[in-house]
Amino acid sequence: MSINKKLYRSGPYADLFSQGVQVGNGLYMAGQVGTDESGQAPDDLVQQMSLAYGHVKDVLSQFDANMDNIVDETWFVTDIDDCMAKVEELFSERQRLYGKAPEVSQTLVQVAGLVDPSFKIEIKCIAVIN
Repeated sequence: MSINKKLYRSGPYADLFSQGVQVGNGLYMAGQVGTDESGQAPDDLVQQMSLAYGHVKDVLSQFDANMDNIVDETWFVTDIDDCMAKVEELFSERQRLYGKAPEVSQTLVQVAGLVDPSFKIEIKCIAVIN
């Protein structure tokens, strides 16, 4: 059985994996990290989260979608204590980026590390689109 998929590939590893895959009305996004235009990650967790959501928005736009289409998100963090110490600031910034209180399910997972030691957070989302 063949599944009709629409892929979006970008970045230095575009030939290896996609940033998003649409199957039917489901959009499954690869984890996005908080890097700036030069590929560097700021040292601050909140800034990294904000930049990561900027990348989420970029992927969504490739499928004519926006933050309202997100139904589930997973945050992978390297330091749960840092995350919990900044939870008010993180969630305030997240709400600002969504433009309202997000209506999503969310999972928070601490990991031993991400692909680059300077990365503190990676955000993976699932969205429903038309």
